[in-house]
Amino acid sequence: MKETIIKIEKALQNELKNVQDLVALNSLKINYLGKKGKITLLKKELAKFSDAEKKEFGRMFNELKVKATTLIEEKVAELEEQAFTLKLKQEEIDVTLPATNLKKGTKHPLTIMIEEIEELFISMGYDVISGPEIELDLYNFERLNLPKNHPARDMQDSLYITGEVLLRTHTSPAQARYMEANKEKTPIRIICPGKVYRKDEDDATHSHQFMQFEGLVVDKNLSVANLKATLELLVQKLFGQDAKIRFRPSYFPFTEPSFEVDVTCFKCQGAGCRICKDTGWLEILGAGMVHPEVLKMGGYDPEVFSGFAFGPGPDRMVMLKYGVNDIRQLYLNNIDFLKQFGRLEKEEN
Repeated sequence: MKETIIKIEKALQNELKNVQDLVALNSLKINYLGKKGKITLLKKELAKFSDAEKKEFGRMFNELKVKATTLIEEKVAELEEQAFTLKLKQEEIDVTLPATNLKKGTKHPLTIMIEEIEELFISMGYDVISGPEIELDLYNFERLNLPKNHPARDMQDSLYITGEVLLRTHTSPAQARYMEANKEKTPIRIICPGKVYRKDEDDATHSHQFMQFEGLVVDKNLSVANLKATLELLVQKLFGQDAKIRFRPSYFPFTEPSFEVDVTCFKCQGAGCRICKDTGWLEILGAGMVHPEVLKMGGYDPEVFSGFAFGPGPDRMVMLKYGVNDIRQLYLNNIDFLKQFGRLEKEEN
């Protein structure tokens, strides 16, 4: 029995020297320590010996089993370390090689435009707010002086989700919500940029989803002069200090009086060209004094408070400022188209 144990131990040691990978090592482990392995079967031989011999040979058997297990575990650690070292060598990075020239993204032109507008109004003490894009008919229309069956609702082709819920057609619901939420009825000075949705066919000048920028001021003793001064600052910020604006009478249910606002053509400086259709002016936004009914529904006394609101379209302003002739370009994520605005932004700064 003793000779057999010594023989098995030496055989295991010799075979371990030739093992080169974990798969072969696992097979060797099974061959010696598995259910039918050489060491496992050796235990059955103990039954043939006397009690005194069993004690001696049992001790030798246990020592063999422990030593075999230890040798195999040490070989596992050795092979794993070799594999790890080899992997590190294969994945070694030569830090002296030239770096890969990674392409950098640029700000989207709409982001650039919105940030310019926000920067101006924040400097004037306005708060930037947001409102839900999935809106209630109550705020999208009724609180803005457009009750159900009002003919002016036909001016905006709406995308309804249910009879009372729709994708907002403008950012104006934000002003209705903000006035209602202002329980102290203190003066308001806010802007609200965001996406709006209408049931339009997409073409060069129309999109079913586009950006809008709502502005609202509510205070005592406000007039059209305050509105005009505010919008003059806006167009001078975006189109240069020489830019001028003009008001044309218009109609919006939530403002009275209402105006379409034009800016002098940035291309011809008012002389007349193809872009402005020889008028010297370009339409950029709608504005007006907040309708007394809108103030009243927002909880403000129109005998005490007045207000003005304006809604520039960042999409149209980008198109005018940078000469983009197709609104769809702003939403196609064409890298060649978008990266030119990164250069323009650097030049302007």
